[in-house]
Amino acid sequence: MTFLSHAIRRALLPAILLLILAPVLPPHAAVGAESAEQVVQRLQLRYQQLTSLRFLFTQQTSGQFAGRPKIGSGSAILVNDGQQTLMRWNYDSPDQQVIISDSVSVSMYFKDLNQMIIAPAVTAQTDVLLSFFTGDRALDESFLILPPEAEPVAAAADSPHQLSGAQLVPRQPHSQLRSAHLFIDDDSLIRRIDLMDHFDTRTIIDLETIDLDPIDVQDAAAIERIFSFTPPPGTEIIRQ
Repeated sequence: MTFLSHAIRRALLPAILLLILAPVLPPHAAVGAESAEQVVQRLQLRYQQLTSLRFLFTQQTSGQFAGRPKIGSGSAILVNDGQQTLMRWNYDSPDQQVIISDSVSVSMYFKDLNQMIIAPAVTAQTDVLLSFFTGDRALDESFLILPPEAEPVAAAADSPHQLSGAQLVPRQPHSQLRSAHLFIDDDSLIRRIDLMDHFDTRTIIDLETIDLDPIDVQDAAAIERIFSFTPPPGTEIIRQ
């Protein structure tokens, strides 16, 4: 998986992150008349209209190599001013973590390890998660767009939102990401990201309390404040 998705999975690690679809699904099941291509097109058109986004999230990671299921939560904010895309994920639980990407570098602060890792954005490959939100680049350039599989659809059926889904598979072999399922609501906003790596480790991120365009992208001081982070004194800085 990407450096960022690995970091998100890592957020749930203590030391360092077939269901068969029934013929009749609950009312909020992630199915509908739309094709996967139509879902992705609707998603991208929606996010192309936004310059910033803020939301709360919960996350669960499970799988043979992940140990028992691990749960985390926090908030995130993204800004796209037409020149660059900025992203910040704040984990409040189970431990404080801060992940910031400014399109040039990615920094990850882990309070429990007293460490901050800094890597080039290209090396970190944050493009996967960023591409879901920004609408800058057609997703079908990087991914095969396929109908959602039964298990993620069934897992999303208990959502309070009416969801439509699509499966994205990297066109080029990715180091760890095997597939991603995106589920969007009637307002074309992403409500669930379901990631699977090559070791069958699954990370599900659910988004709630979504705030559209909360940031004035012309307010340089506010953006600098939001996307800057100074770790506590004594934090080990690791540059990659």
